[in-house]
This record gives sequence, structure tokens and C-alpha cells, in this order.
Amino acid sequence: METRLIAKNPTAYHNYVIEDKLEAGIVLSGTEIKSIRQGKVNLKDCYAMIKKGEVYIVGMHISPYEHGSLFNKDPLRDRKLLLKKREIRRLIGLTQQKGYSLVPISLYFKGSLVKVDLGFGKGKKLFDKRQELAKKDADRQIASMLKARNG
Repeated sequence: METRLIAKNPTAYHNYVIEDKLEAGIVLSGTEIKSIRQGKVNLKDCYAMIKKGEVYIVGMHISPYEHGSLFNKDPLRDRKLLLKKREIRRLIGLTQQKGYSLVPISLYFKGSLVKVDLGFGKGKKLFDKRQELAKKDADRQIASMLKARNG
């Protein structure tokens, strides 16, 4: 089945050490789907949480559809994720016992359906982020030196 990326969460890998990913469906209204098809969605400050045995995505901004009026939903409303009970129980265990966070990584079309890549991992500390940036910078410098030397 063909997949097409809609949006990525730019801060997911910067703020969290993602250990595993899970694909989930998402419950949306008709006008939200139309806005998503136009690419008007933002995953920057969103996260997932478990309420009453169901998983919800909180803080995902889907801009109101321009041509819809009465049927537009709140852009920041909580949206239910579609997962199997076994997967939800596993997520409940991970978030309660080990202190993991649920972070949406990307939003994409799989066929005609909208799917969310949900990652779970631990938050990085500030010094971890600095070390990672320093390592990337050093790798970039080494690569440019090798390129200049060989080319």
C-alpha cells in the first residue's frame, strides 16, 4: 500500500530518545481530512496520552477548512487514536512503570487512510541534546575535510 507523508514532528527526535514505534489510526471529521489533504496540520507541540483505557493525541493543530463553516471542529481538540486493546495495555504498562512518553513522530496517508507513527521513549536531558549536537557538528566537519582532501 502506498504511503505519502503529510507532516513530521520536528522536535520528536531532538527532545526524546525514541526506542520503539507503533502505527495507529486516527478518528477525524470530514473537514479535518480536507484540511489535512491541503497539508494544514502541525505536530510540533503535540503528545499522546491515555484516558480511560483509550489513547488520545493532544495538541495536534489542524487548521479549520476554508470552505467549511458550520462543520469545522476545534483545531486543537483531542483526537482519539485507533489501537488494539493489547497495544493499549502495553502502552499503559510502559508509561506507568518505566516513565516513557508517547510522542507522535509523523502523520501520513496509507492508501486513503490517515495514520500516525507513535513513538515511545524517554525525554532527553539538556546535556544529552548538547552532546548530540556536538557529535553531529564534528561528523559534519570530518566529512567536509575528507571531501576536500579527496576532491
